[in-house]
Amino acid sequence: SAGGGAQRKMATPKTISKKRKFVHDGVLYAELNEMLMHELAEDGYSGVEIRRTPMRTEIIIRATRTREVLGEKGQRIRELTSAVQKRFGFPEGTVEMFAERVHNRGLSAMAQAESLKFKLLGGLQVRRACYGVIRFVMESGALGVEVIVSGKARVQRAKSMKFKSGFLITTGRPAQMFIEKATRHVMMKQGVLGIRLKIMLPHDPEGKNGPRTPLPDTVTILDPKEDKPITQPAKGADEKAYSAPTLGAPMGGQPRY
Repeated sequence: SAGGGAQRKMATPKTISKKRKFVHDGVLYAELNEMLMHELAEDGYSGVEIRRTPMRTEIIIRATRTREVLGEKGQRIRELTSAVQKRFGFPEGTVEMFAERVHNRGLSAMAQAESLKFKLLGGLQVRRACYGVIRFVMESGALGVEVIVSGKARVQRAKSMKFKSGFLITTGRPAQMFIEKATRHVMMKQGVLGIRLKIMLPHDPEGKNGPRTPLPDTVTILDPKEDKPITQPAKGADEKAYSAPTLGAPMGGQPRY
């Protein structure tokens, strides 16, 4: 069938130009991320990482509830592996999936956007739901957070609401490193609500909660070194240490002028 042919073409051919390889990898990541986002929405899905080796492809799923992702005796992750293998045309036994636990879910934009989505679907007021998420994110150690909810919330006319806290940068290379973004659509009874969430991660030298590299404008002021106390020499020691040179002819003959 035409669909089957499209699926089989997805696996990377042997010889491929660099440009096509990058496009192929980007499409694979985008489609896989979309698929897992729908499948693992309730299990705190927070992103995926694809590692390619010559022998196999490793897919690492980051989630807050890894037990639910793995399923009973690893059944669910095996089903996901099989679905990914068939959908993207990988040869049998060349795909392996792992689940990695997110240590700090308060710093995961995807997990927080999903949490806000379920709060709104549960009928919680937009303002209360947003401030609850902001408080939780800031308590988790984030430098700043911004939540934008747009659409028909309670009233007939659509509007956009923005909630902010802390410090957030928006431009340049640091924004790519320090800002985590997530977008979600909430299918409400009166229409679709859009959620956009940004979290500014803190600098972490270990690289667990945020980037290892500090912000470029960070100035670290070091404590001055303690001055060693000046010790007073003993009386008469300076006279012994300094002996005046004797005047007269140098050794070996004539005096030099």
